Amino acid sequence: MKIKFHFIIAVAFAAVLLPSCKKDNYDAPSVTLSGKLVYKGAPFGVEKDQVPYELYQAGFGKVGPIGSSFAQDGSYSALLFDGEYKLIIPNGQGPFLWKQTPSNTPDSLAIHLSGSQTLDLEVTPYWMIRDAQITVSAGKANAVFKVEKVITDANAKDIDDVTLFINNTQFVSPGNNNGAAGIGGGAIVDPNNINLSVTIPTMAPAQNYVFARIGMKIAGVEDRIFSPLVKLQF
Repeated sequence: MKIKFHFIIAVAFAAVLLPSCKKDNYDAPSVTLSGKLVYKGAPFGVEKDQVPYELYQAGFGKVGPIGSSFAQDGSYSALLFDGEYKLIIPNGQGPFLWKQTPSNTPDSLAIHLSGSQTLDLEVTPYWMIRDAQITVSAGKANAVFKVEKVITDANAKDIDDVTLFINNTQFVSPGNNNGAAGIGGGAIVDPNNINLSVTIPTMAPAQNYVFARIGMKIAGVEDRIFSPLVKLQF
């Protein structure tokens, strides 16, 4: 009787462990979906980790999104399983319009993932920063650039300001900078010839370079659109 009792306990214990082991033995995600935000193939920047996107996968009993956000250069990367996904950018996120359904909800982008894939996301910015040239001279960072109004219909918006930001690290934004100079949208005389300069401050510890990029704030839109990051050596 004693042997029989221990045998029953062992079988019962194994039965409890087996589902747990099976669950723990699923393969880890091993394929990468990556890309960047583009407008007609031209990339642009945003503020780091401030513009979210959502991925939904069919099956696996999962109904919530796999959420993440774009890097400051507008790129994204997600480690996933092979399968069928849908991607959206929620309403009100980003300095651009994402495609909409007839009921004005975010339309989804269907993605068939079989192995790692690069997929750029085409969006429509309210404005674009064009032909940005940022140089350094006499202790100042100097920017010359154009701005182009992209959305001109009922969804059009004005410019609040355009600002040249510099920082001692590669993370450059309104919240991460050690120098900035801007102009209000109403003060822009020629959108094809905008000039901004900001004095490079003394840095401790000392370094002979800064990073810079131009950010444009759109009226009524929280997120800025940015020109590409540049490293200025002096």
